Amino acid sequence: MSADGPTYLSSLQENIRQRPVPWDGAVRAGSLTEEQYAKIRAVDKAKRAEQRNEIVSADLDGYRTLFVGGNGSPSVLEKAGKNASLVQYILVLLADLLDAVPSLAKALVKSPEPYQHFLPLFRAHSNEDPIPLLTAHALSTLMSSAQDDSRPTIEAIPNVFTYLCGLAQSTDAGLQDLAMREYSLLLYSRVSRELFWKQRSETVTPLVNILRTAAGVGSGGDSSARLWSGTASTRPLEGSLNGGVGLQLLYHVLLVLWQTSFDAENIGDELNDEYDIILLYTHLLRLSPKEKTTRLILGTLFNLLDKNQTTLLPIAVLARLPALLDNLNSRHLTDPDLLEDLQNLKDLLEEYTKTKTTFDEYVAEVQSGHLRWSPPHRNTIFWAENARKILEYQNGEIPRKLAEIMDKPWDNDKQVLAIACNDIGWLVKEVSEKRLQLEKIGLKRRIMELMASDDENIRYESLRALGHWLRYSFEEN
Repeated sequence: MSADGPTYLSSLQENIRQRPVPWDGAVRAGSLTEEQYAKIRAVDKAKRAEQRNEIVSADLDGYRTLFVGGNGSPSVLEKAGKNASLVQYILVLLADLLDAVPSLAKALVKSPEPYQHFLPLFRAHSNEDPIPLLTAHALSTLMSSAQDDSRPTIEAIPNVFTYLCGLAQSTDAGLQDLAMREYSLLLYSRVSRELFWKQRSETVTPLVNILRTAAGVGSGGDSSARLWSGTASTRPLEGSLNGGVGLQLLYHVLLVLWQTSFDAENIGDELNDEYDIILLYTHLLRLSPKEKTTRLILGTLFNLLDKNQTTLLPIAVLARLPALLDNLNSRHLTDPDLLEDLQNLKDLLEEYTKTKTTFDEYVAEVQSGHLRWSPPHRNTIFWAENARKILEYQNGEIPRKLAEIMDKPWDNDKQVLAIACNDIGWLVKEVSEKRLQLEKIGLKRRIMELMASDDENIRYESLRALGHWLRYSFEEN
């Protein structure tokens, strides 16, 4: 399939609408009842939305029974069974009626089990079978129109998410975009967003991978390392983005994650811990080609930072977001919502940074788990004034975090290990009597191991750090 998502879906639906259905034969074969056929024929003959609304609204119970069954009467999908052409037509008709008849969705979800004949349709008979796609669209439209959080809906939504995640991971950008549009419909409430987040390995991870590809850092394990190290592309994106990600797909991925960020208070820390989302969005903001994508990036950042100020504002400062926000003014932005989010973000960050010291920035960097050559690391005065404070902070939290960082191989960003060795060397030099504290958590052992590294900078910094250790050991002896 080479057409874009909406074009493909609308083309598929139109072909099914125009395709002749042998209704009399279907009735004779028992694929639907005379009563069901009469209701279908009534709305099929009424082509205008106003006419369909009038017909269905006058018989909501009858049309609820038609689609979901009830009162001893089977659903038309149950009757249709393996008649694929009829099932396809019913799914397209349902989506059309949901658009034309606002009251139909709430009527359908009042049924005790409104989804029981829909969910089995996700089991496709082949890769080309359109029924699962039509089912996902019909259910997304139904759930979002009804704004329903009842038990049956809560139990059914994960099935829709699971199907859509397969589209999101497709190599076909049109199918990916379709998945984003359906996701967006489904994220209508806190409950549905919680379910989306609960399935994040299926739902959120593919979206973040699309953004990483668009940002030019790839979707592999080294993507965050490339962002922190500054080796990612900084060329503004136009038209087709890095990795062939189109502007339309980028916009819809950002839209879904913006909706997800409405619950930032509950998911913000995990979202950043698992995906380095603040760093990724800061980089995307630098590359964003259009105001509509910039608006979603800023809106998501504000939601995350505003609700998680203690944990995520330090990360934003490390990612150099404040300076980037200042530079955005040169783009001559005009969108009022964008400008409001931009000012809110700037105010939030300015309020945070004006009370923070270099010590606070260093602690935040170590707590982020990823070191870079920021100014404190080479600053003699900083270490003279803060080394003891660093060792005593939160009962030794910073040395323990450094040990945790140094235990990782950092194959894609070796400078992290060199920086950690540098910092340990300063701590030993400035507070030599605390060497045993550092040895007990394995830092001396790890530094000695790193002296055999194949990286020249790591060997240099580890040798220098060990030199401080040996120097004070000799002086004491």
